[in-house]
Amino acid sequence: MAMLSKISSSFCLTLSLKPKLVHRTKAFLLSRSTATTSEKKKENAKAGLAKEKRRTRSDKHFDRHQIIEHCNVNDSHTDSKFSHIPVMLGEVMDVFSAASLTSFVDCTLGAAGHSIAVIRGHPEMKFYVGMDVDSVAHHIAQPRLDAVLGGDVKAYTVLRNFRDVKSVLREFADLHMGVDGILMDLGMSSMQVDDPARGFSVLGDGPLDMRMDPQASLKAEDILNSWPDSEVGRILREYGEESNWRTLQKKIVNARLHGGFHSTTDLLDLIKRVTPPMKGGRQGWIKTATRVFQALRIAVNDELKTLEDSLYSCFDCLSPRGRLAVISFHSLEDRIVKQSFLNIIKGVEDLEERESLNSGLRKTSDEIQEKEAWIKQVIHGPNGTILTKRPITPSGEEEKLNRRSRSAKLRVIQKH
Repeated sequence: MAMLSKISSSFCLTLSLKPKLVHRTKAFLLSRSTATTSEKKKENAKAGLAKEKRRTRSDKHFDRHQIIEHCNVNDSHTDSKFSHIPVMLGEVMDVFSAASLTSFVDCTLGAAGHSIAVIRGHPEMKFYVGMDVDSVAHHIAQPRLDAVLGGDVKAYTVLRNFRDVKSVLREFADLHMGVDGILMDLGMSSMQVDDPARGFSVLGDGPLDMRMDPQASLKAEDILNSWPDSEVGRILREYGEESNWRTLQKKIVNARLHGGFHSTTDLLDLIKRVTPPMKGGRQGWIKTATRVFQALRIAVNDELKTLEDSLYSCFDCLSPRGRLAVISFHSLEDRIVKQSFLNIIKGVEDLEERESLNSGLRKTSDEIQEKEAWIKQVIHGPNGTILTKRPITPSGEEEKLNRRSRSAKLRVIQKH
């Protein structure tokens, strides 16, 4: 009986303590969860701060209506419903506002938004060239340019890729001394993305095309249906930076046995099946699809090699103190622009020679920065000066009002 009494007493004590134990356990788990959440917030804040340090956010005021008015035209030959908002227009205007701009080349004409604003901002301009490989862009841009170009400006629009900039400019005797300003806006234009027939968008059904030049032979469909397995995987890995590239490569190759791919919907259906489910519904597969579409577009148009070659050609075409401005939209492009600029200016290895060079250029640098508040930090070299040690990114206002600007980065180099 004594033993049973002890057991009963012990059991009752356990029961009485259990609510307290459960409460303490819950409190402990809640504190751990709160601590984990707090740690994650701190990590995210640190990552955000590190990202901010790698760039210079523009403090330019973004007025959507003023920009639309400044870079669009009201002309009987143009579509009055058409309104175009170029990315980082105010920042581009700053780049070319300090000096006389008698000659200007827009390597990526698009709807001519940047060009119209630059032409209007420089009445001293004598020579203008607009280049684009897309005939649709020329159809839209030409009448808009005609509405703002005066008779004093020799203006040409050329249906060529910007990789040919050097050979194009050789055709004009007026430019034997080089051009004062060159712009490259590497972003996809709205008229390309919003047209399902071009195959660029993940949100609409269309052919697997993705050609910037409608006359080119290679399409995204050709890569998906006939390129070697290893090449498909390499494109997804290198150009799309897609972590799940092995699974996608395998599924794409297997799909060839069942008819292959003939529309963007065919590819999107496969991506949806392969992409692991995640919170947020469709966001998971849309992000994967965006990376896959980017990879295919880069491969179809050979964008990265074309960009690298063109940067050197554009710099060669500049006149003394001429400037090249480049707006990129993803890390692959930005890395190429950054490294190419560094290679172009060719930093000096010898310490004494470097000090001599820097002392000679420091005065010039100070003068530039005194006149131009947008220039924060520069990198000198014997051939030129990088005016954006860190890339300039859109203002917070622009990012909110123009979602397509969010990933834009502007880098500028000046020739000596």
